[in-house]
Formats: sequence, C-alpha cells, structure tokens
Amino acid sequence: MGEILVKRFEEPDEIVTTPNHITKVVVFGETYVAWSVYEPGWHWSKDVKPLVGTQSCQIHHRGLVLSGYMQIVSDQGVRRLIGPGEAYDVHPGHVGWVVGDEPCVSVEYFGVREWAKSSLAARVLTTLLYTDIVGSTAHVARLGDASWKGLLARHYDRVRLELEKHHGEESKTTSDGLLALFDSAARAAICAAAICRVSRQDGIEVRIGVHTGEVERHLEGIQGLAVHVAKRVMDLAGPGEVLLSAATVAILEGSGLSFSDFGEHELKGVEGRRHLYRLNAADVGHNREEF
Repeated sequence: MGEILVKRFEEPDEIVTTPNHITKVVVFGETYVAWSVYEPGWHWSKDVKPLVGTQSCQIHHRGLVLSGYMQIVSDQGVRRLIGPGEAYDVHPGHVGWVVGDEPCVSVEYFGVREWAKSSLAARVLTTLLYTDIVGSTAHVARLGDASWKGLLARHYDRVRLELEKHHGEESKTTSDGLLALFDSAARAAICAAAICRVSRQDGIEVRIGVHTGEVERHLEGIQGLAVHVAKRVMDLAGPGEVLLSAATVAILEGSGLSFSDFGEHELKGVEGRRHLYRLNAADVGHNREEF
C-alpha cells in the first residue's frame, strides 16, 4: 500500500503506429495512458480507416492537447478545432486530421486500448517467456563494450537454439533479454530451465518470468496485459531463477514438473496480488521431448 508508480513514455509498454503517427502507451493495471504525435498531413480517413475498416472512428477519446491542432468532425457534422491546453471528450463516430504544419501532440487516458488496432489482430491464448540478464552493467564494465557485444551475441545464439528445440517463437529482444511465445506451457517452462543452464556456459545468469494469458497478435508484434504481467513476474526473479504465474502452474498440473511456492506479490502496474511459483529447475531433465 502507498506505492507510487512512475513510467516513462521513452520506455513504453506498447507502441502503436499508423502513417505519419506514433503512439507510445504505458499501462497501469487496466489503465492505458498514451502519448501521441500526429505529423502534418495525418488524416484518419486515409491513415487509419484502411486499418480498422470502419467509416469513422468508433473509439471514445478523452485527453489533452499539448501542442499543435486537430480538426474533429462528428458523423452528425459537428466540427471543433482543438489545440494546445484544451482537454477533450470526443464520442464515437468522428474523423480527425492535423491542421497546419506543426505536429499535434496529445496525451490520452481513455480510448487508448483499442484505438488504431488492425482488423487483422487476433486474441490468442499463449504462454509468454521473458528473460533478462542479471548484472549486465557490471559485465560491460568488466569486459568493455566490444567484448560484451560479442558475449551478448553468443548468448542470444544459445537462447534462440533453445527456443528452436522447444518450439518457442521469438517476439522481440530487449537490451538485455528476450520475449518469446509458446503454445505449450510445459515447453515454455522446460525451455526456461534450459536457457538458465546454457547461459551459465558463458558466465551469465538470467532471470526468467513465465505467464499464460491472452495477447493480441498484430503484424508488428504482440500486445496486451499478459505481456506486462510476464515482465513483472520476471522482475521478481533472482539470478538463475524461473518464476511462473499461478495461471501457468494451473495448466502444468500433471506435467511432472515441480514448483516451490513463491507467495503472493503485487506486480507494478497490475491490479491485485498475484500468486507466483518457482520452477524447481534441477528436476527438469536436459532432454525432455515428451511435450
């Protein structure tokens, strides 16, 4: 209780782009906050309509314009030019475009989650594996930039080999880690143990979080609260440790894998407390192929 959470748009949880536009999103539980830049020439009808497939924007927007100007026209013909310092409440059924030669920059706190999401997006149930190298700054200081880059490349090669062995799909890399998807919770857990093991061959310890939940798949990657939860689970893991959410452990009943109770924890930016478990990696065989 009494926790104060702060996030930076320079390190967003999600990024949404359309031609001449970028939105960076930070997530606090079920609340999405967006910082958006619309370049001159951006127009909903030509830049978003082909993506979402509706005649006008069907999202309810609330936010604040920081700079620049946006013309909004409702389906009923009501027009309003909004500019710097103006808070807005725009109901579904409208189009908008940037006015002038200055980008329109805004912050929104309502209508962020579904805006400009492709009609090709699909929610799928998946098991997410999030990795992070422990003490990377100390490694860089000890090895120097060039040697560290070589070690990091070798580490990623080892990790990707394990993903291939266990049918994992790489989603993205971070500065010190990787996010992957699995259609099997058991394969994700076994792969996590393998990644910890092979990383030690290079003198690297990793922490890993595993969580099962629904994500939205887009051409540019995956989005959703489950991604955020997986990262927060990882953040709580120690060196060489694999932590799993209760959602994942429930699916693993009967898998033969064993776990230790890690207790309930509050995950930053996620509402409610989550029960976590530690994978007993020593019990995971080196060549399990039954999953």
